[in-house]
Amino acid sequence: MGDLRYMTEVECMCILQSKPISVDEDIHSELIINPEHVVRDNLQTLLKRASIVSTELGKMFQKLEKSRWQRVHSTAVRANCHVRSLVNEYNTFARNSPAEIQKYEKSLLEKCMELTTITERCIHTEDEYFLKSMKEAVHEILTEVSESFSQMIDLALANEIQVLVRQIESSDNIYTIGTAISGLLTLTQDGVQLCSIIAKEGAVVALFKICRQDCFSCLYALALRTLASICCVEEGINQLEKVDGILCLADILTDESSTEAARAEAAAVVAQITSPHHTFTQHLSSFLENMEDIVTALIKLCQDASSGEVFLLASAALANITFFDSMACDILLQLNAVRILFEACRDRKRVDTPYSKDQVVTILANISVLEQASLEVLQEKGIDHLLLLLSEKPSSGSPAEVSACERVQQKAAVTLARLSRDTDVAHTAIQLNCIPRLIELCRSPAERNNSDSVLVACLAALRRLAAGCPDSIEDTDYQQLIKPRLVDSFLLCSNMEESFV
Repeated sequence: MGDLRYMTEVECMCILQSKPISVDEDIHSELIINPEHVVRDNLQTLLKRASIVSTELGKMFQKLEKSRWQRVHSTAVRANCHVRSLVNEYNTFARNSPAEIQKYEKSLLEKCMELTTITERCIHTEDEYFLKSMKEAVHEILTEVSESFSQMIDLALANEIQVLVRQIESSDNIYTIGTAISGLLTLTQDGVQLCSIIAKEGAVVALFKICRQDCFSCLYALALRTLASICCVEEGINQLEKVDGILCLADILTDESSTEAARAEAAAVVAQITSPHHTFTQHLSSFLENMEDIVTALIKLCQDASSGEVFLLASAALANITFFDSMACDILLQLNAVRILFEACRDRKRVDTPYSKDQVVTILANISVLEQASLEVLQEKGIDHLLLLLSEKPSSGSPAEVSACERVQQKAAVTLARLSRDTDVAHTAIQLNCIPRLIELCRSPAERNNSDSVLVACLAALRRLAAGCPDSIEDTDYQQLIKPRLVDSFLLCSNMEESFV
């Protein structure tokens, strides 16, 4: 009876949604106020329906594994109803669905019916041998249903996305294009799989076409924000490279007539495509050709940023670029980046969160590899600020902010360790009482939020300072934190209870 309740509810829903409220064409046409809104709503509906079906199929795999045939059958009935609802609903709003989708629909519906029929037979028998053989057959059919369903959904999504892309490419109305781009941006938030489909359907090409036309300059920021979301997948970056998108980004960043919002969103795209987390961006040869212009524009954007968000996007792009190619650090030093970044850190309007400080200290840590960086930091009284960064604490308990504070502390210690190769820096750091703070971070897990990466960085900084000025550290601290091997000092200070051999 419990199963029946779910089955009848779904069945009712299936029947009701298969029937239009009205057959009057005039009334129907009045409801469609804007085609782009309809496409976007259709896609959202399709995604919600697909999520429900996927959940049901996943449940069926679990129940089948445990040979709970009654549950398998009831779930099969529900899945069958949901699939039929989805197909009917899609065919209602997609009036001209491609023949390939219709082929998948037919196959999928047949497989779902077969699944329901077979599982019904299984609940009426207790023959173990028969059930065992049926278990393999049902698993095979269920796998086929899952694959067919995924392929059909991908095709249906691609078909609807094509409508939005064609709207961007063919229209000359700013409102219409803006609405279509907003629809794509909304869809990019639904995961990487959808971003891949959007990229494959030509969205990157269409968006850069908009960004190359002065008459659409008011849409640059929206188009670039959408591009940044799409370029989280390899296909998006490949498409960007094919249409020479990096040159377009450089043009927007260096064009003084571009709005700050457009330049900030262009910086966001640069940050995305140069992310160290990507394993497929090292082939961006055109980026190296335009790197000097891009870095110059980004450090200027950091200097002139009117808000913390703009500064964060520009500094994140610069931080990623310093990982992407070491030449960027030389360019930044020539552009007085150390001074600009420390000035920004003293400006609460620009650097107002641990996330911004994380980007700043990342850039400084990478620049500090260069010998001439030491003089720049000393001139800007940067050691004082590194000491402040070593004391960074979250204002809230959110995991993201706590993690950002840990990264700030770790990278501040790394920067200090690298700069302390210079004896002047080491003496300045000791005079400013950096050593007591580093020792506190090593000895107090709460101060570093139990972070092992902060501990290792602080131990390395202490050892570098002690190498130049051994008298600056008390004997107890020296014996425990400096004299042993790094791993032994680490084990002594960490709060791990495991036994290491």
